[in-house]
Amino acid sequence: MFSNNHHNDGHIAVWVPAPPGMQPLLIKENPRTYYTPPYVGVRGWIGIELGNIDDEELSLHIHESWQMIAPKKLTVHR
Repeated sequence: MFSNNHHNDGHIAVWVPAPPGMQPLLIKENPRTYYTPPYVGVRGWIGIELGNIDDEELSLHIHESWQMIAPKKLTVHR
């Protein structure tokens, strides 16, 4: 999900699901880049501040998130 200053929170970010236990680790390691987003944060999703992450790292998060939620027939590697 893309977040563009949601309710004037100041974040230009994406919200993605994260593997179990990763949300608090990422936020603790780099709180300028990662945060707990509203609504879905309680389910382990992370907010990723787009101005504080490079394209390659963001791509890895998006790919991992897709692998977590996509139908299995779409995640098979050929």
